[in-house]
Amino acid sequence: MNRAPGMVDVAREAGVSHVTVSRVLNGHPSVRPETRARVEAAIEKLGYRRNSVARALKSRRSSTIGVVLAGAELYELPRILRGVQGAAQRAGYWVNLASWQGGTTLDLAETLQRLADQAVEGIAVIADRPMAVEALADIATGVPMTVIMSGNVPNPDLGFVELDQELGARMAVRHLLELGHRRIVHLTGALRTFDAQARVDGWRAALADAPQARGELLEGDFTGNSGYRLATYLVTRHADELPTAIFAGNDQMAMGVLAAFAELGVKVPEDVSLVGFDDIVGAAYLVPALTTVRQDFLGLGERSIEQLLRMMRGESASIERIAPELVVRRSTGPPRR
Repeated sequence: MNRAPGMVDVAREAGVSHVTVSRVLNGHPSVRPETRARVEAAIEKLGYRRNSVARALKSRRSSTIGVVLAGAELYELPRILRGVQGAAQRAGYWVNLASWQGGTTLDLAETLQRLADQAVEGIAVIADRPMAVEALADIATGVPMTVIMSGNVPNPDLGFVELDQELGARMAVRHLLELGHRRIVHLTGALRTFDAQARVDGWRAALADAPQARGELLEGDFTGNSGYRLATYLVTRHADELPTAIFAGNDQMAMGVLAAFAELGVKVPEDVSLVGFDDIVGAAYLVPALTTVRQDFLGLGERSIEQLLRMMRGESASIERIAPELVVRRSTGPPRR
């Protein structure tokens, strides 16, 4: 046989009708046990597999959720996807993955429509920059859709699940203020991303609550290299007027800061306190152990699918924010000057 076996082949092998095979496949109770056994034996012998795509297109039920990766700077993507996959699997759904790495709104619309054409029952979009979410504002696919990441667009049909990164940044800066720091530099990630923008907003809001505090903002790109470069700049620019504290855009940047300071003889936290963001694996084993903001990326993925499932059952879209947690370790302390 030069083609995959079909239901007709199974029916011929089992000596039954096409309708009987269909009833067995769909668990119909009217099939006699001995007939069911013959059909199941024929299925196993021939290696027959159902055409799930055709069945889904006919029934509009595919037990599949589409996930679109919209952006290249999704640093905690593995943990988010673990949450997405786990929540979908527990609910009896498979995940169909697609990617959109920029381009026009039409490109994104086509990506979403391709998933809809495959009869996915809902779509979750993991977005890393405003452009991706803005492009969703006027796109209609006919299936429920949630957006995973910060941001909002004027489309009441879209659900949002996001980590409250502005709150996390405020918590980090408040911690430094409570230790007595009043000169707090923020080394940002790429400001085109949601993460960087939200953390800048939180840094500014916390400083605004402390009238005597002042700060400086230096833009990086969320890499360890940019943290190293910006820390070196701070030291070489005025070594005698270093800030007493640095809030790094993420833990990778904080690691770059630690490397630069170690080379330049700046002690953490004695000379400069340092706070990161994300609590990546290994942050507790840096020297010194890194104070940072822990985000629940696994929970982010899980709750996005849970909201999508509720929307698939007919509930309205909503905006959900997941609060972070400040983890205090040895990289922060009171200022000495």
